[in-house]
Amino acid sequence: MLVLNALAPTFLIIALGAWMQKIGFVSPGFLREANRITYWLGLPALLFSQLVSSLHDAAGAESLLVAMFLTTAAMTLLGYLVGWMLRVPGATMGTFVQGAFRGNLAFVGLPIVFALPDVPLAGSNLTLHEAAVIAVAPTMVLYNVAGVVVLTISQHSFGTRMIWPVVKQLAVTPPLLATLAGIGFVAMSWKLPFAISRGLEALGEMALPLGLLGVGGSIVTAKLNGALRVPLGSALLKSWASALVGLLASRMCGLDRPEEVLVMILAAAPTAIISYSMALEMKGDGELASTTIALSVVASLVSLATIVSFF
Repeated sequence: MLVLNALAPTFLIIALGAWMQKIGFVSPGFLREANRITYWLGLPALLFSQLVSSLHDAAGAESLLVAMFLTTAAMTLLGYLVGWMLRVPGATMGTFVQGAFRGNLAFVGLPIVFALPDVPLAGSNLTLHEAAVIAVAPTMVLYNVAGVVVLTISQHSFGTRMIWPVVKQLAVTPPLLATLAGIGFVAMSWKLPFAISRGLEALGEMALPLGLLGVGGSIVTAKLNGALRVPLGSALLKSWASALVGLLASRMCGLDRPEEVLVMILAAAPTAIISYSMALEMKGDGELASTTIALSVVASLVSLATIVSFF
């Protein structure tokens, strides 16, 4: 019952988004625009408000963050290895690798974690839900940096010429800016006025359902024509292999069971929608990105159900 309760709300909303797009209940651009609103307003508001309210209790989350960093680094390297084995072309390699490590933490990972009991974590003042937000924020920073780097390397030789494209992309990434702002706000010991705090919380509450609807819409619009060997490889790395790597990293860092489950859920979350936008923006393979997203959503049903059953 816990597995059903944790996964059903998330994937039912994804299915609703797919159904709305499929029958034409919304215009083809509606969910895309909703995702844009979520990306630029809802998600930054969620990250900022949650960080401001919980970051002061972050002591004890260091091992959790190390586990997420190790998982991301290992999946990046594994992505290159599997991409080489599948003979992925050089210009497409960045899109393949990004699909293998960049998870949809905010729109899939967090809702599933929030559906689990908010148990206290051993050795810290954090609960499971608070630790999830603290883990997601810096991991998204890592995803943004790594995503820009692997896509840039695909188009340029590694060197000083790639520094400006990386910096330019990072400077206009709203979740990253909101994360840095939240950390700075807490470091300065500032307090949000009540009205602003409630407004940000309201904006943040719209982020998750709108984001999930957008995920569903992307499945319908994804082009699944042609060979699926390469996108399936990237999707299975993200949804299955990443969970196993997350478990190994958690054991190496000495995390207890709830934290292990948290890391594995975040690691097994399907490929992030933003990976498609970044692939297009940075001259990657948009069709590979969209197909990987769709396949990883389906593949993650199995891995996430298995992980939640261990909670």
